[in-house]
Amino acid sequence: MEPSGAQSGPAACLAFSRTRKGLVLVGEIVLCVLALICYGASRTPGYTGLAICELVFAALILLAWGCRVAPQITFIHWGWTDFIRCVIGCLLFLITSLIVIIGHRDGAGIAAGVLGLLAGILLGYDAYITLPTRQGHSAAPTESPDGA
Repeated sequence: MEPSGAQSGPAACLAFSRTRKGLVLVGEIVLCVLALICYGASRTPGYTGLAICELVFAALILLAWGCRVAPQITFIHWGWTDFIRCVIGCLLFLITSLIVIIGHRDGAGIAAGVLGLLAGILLGYDAYITLPTRQGHSAAPTESPDGA
C-alpha cells in the first residue's frame, strides 16, 4: 500500500509534468514536434532525423521520471544520462539550425531553423538544471555551534 500522499499511474505522470523539469521536457517535446513539421514541409527534409531523435528521447525521459520508472532501474545513472542527452541535443540543434537558417530561402526551412534554435536554447537550460554535480548553496550558520 502506498503512503497517502503518493500518487500512482497517470496522476503521477501529470503531477510530474507540472514541475519545472516536467515543463521543460514538455516544452522540448512541443518544439521538436513543431520543428519536425517545419523540417518536413521545407525543401530539404533531411534534417527531420534530429527532431525525431530528440522528440523520442525527451518523451522517454518524461515517461521514466513521470511514471517513476527511473528509480527502479538502478543500472542507469539517470542524472548523467539526461545531462548528456541535453548537451548533445543542444549542440546539434544549434549547429543544424544555424546551417538551415543560413542556407535555406524557403519559409518552412527558416521557421524550422528558428524553432530549432529555441529548442537548442531550451535543451541548454535543461542541461543546466539537470547537471548532477551541481550542489544547492546553503547559507552559512549565523551563530556558533555552542549556542553562544
